[in-house]
Amino acid sequence: MSYQDFYYTSQEGLRLYARLYGDALSPGTPVLCLPGLTRNSKDFDKLAEHLSAQRRVICPDFRGRGLSTYCESWTDYTPQAETRDTFDLMTALGIPHAAVIGTSRGGLVATLMAAQRPGALKGAVLNDVGPEISPAGIKRIMGYAGKMNAPENWDIAAITLRQMNERQFPTITGPEWHEFARQTFRDEDGKPALDYDTKIGDGLRKGMKLTRGKVPDMWTEFNALLAAPVLVLRGENSDLLSAEAVAKMQETHPRLVAVTVKDRGHAPWLDEPEAVAAIDTFLEELDRQA
Repeated sequence: MSYQDFYYTSQEGLRLYARLYGDALSPGTPVLCLPGLTRNSKDFDKLAEHLSAQRRVICPDFRGRGLSTYCESWTDYTPQAETRDTFDLMTALGIPHAAVIGTSRGGLVATLMAAQRPGALKGAVLNDVGPEISPAGIKRIMGYAGKMNAPENWDIAAITLRQMNERQFPTITGPEWHEFARQTFRDEDGKPALDYDTKIGDGLRKGMKLTRGKVPDMWTEFNALLAAPVLVLRGENSDLLSAEAVAKMQETHPRLVAVTVKDRGHAPWLDEPEAVAAIDTFLEELDRQA
């Protein structure tokens, strides 16, 4: 393996997991890769391998995902709780600050980190997420999160994911859908199994019910990111982060760079050449500022 398994205990007593890539003594700014709502550390494997040549890369499984402990209640799955866990991870590893690459939910956690502990965030890459998200994307996610059954076999897993996503990801090949299936599900006795706690989906739906379907914005929290450089990656076909929202982010943040990833929806896989190049440039600039 190109990474080390790392387990740590949160302040709430949860046993949580992360993948560690690269050398802890590497001179480059360390990077935290934070996953989406039902996703986990596997999503960042290619990017982490690439980045680890020059820096330490840490890819956690949030609580209730991957190899991390599941919680008793849907109320325990919030961006605020995941932010606390991320700070606990940094403390466990002795990392006072890092650049954060956050996909979807992970980007919201990065924003909260900036608001709660500004010195911990050297810069942020927001992958198809911002302080204002589209109701259509949330509605689509609520339709499957925690409701999807595990497919009977790996071929059906790949076909199912392709049917769900190919309108937004029209150029992904058959073998790539099979690879994505391996990232999405865990292997259980040779068969795919769900790799997250279904209560996470329940929490999303119940939270939206409490707000009567209105998606709260995070512009107040986003202001905390004004102190750090930000890169926004938006999938060209995204139904979660609109081009208008990105334009508003650019107007608000003087050091924000936005890149559109062609033929991708929510969210880019971060193996696309334009995404990798933008991340490399962003992190190299952070290293020069250190």
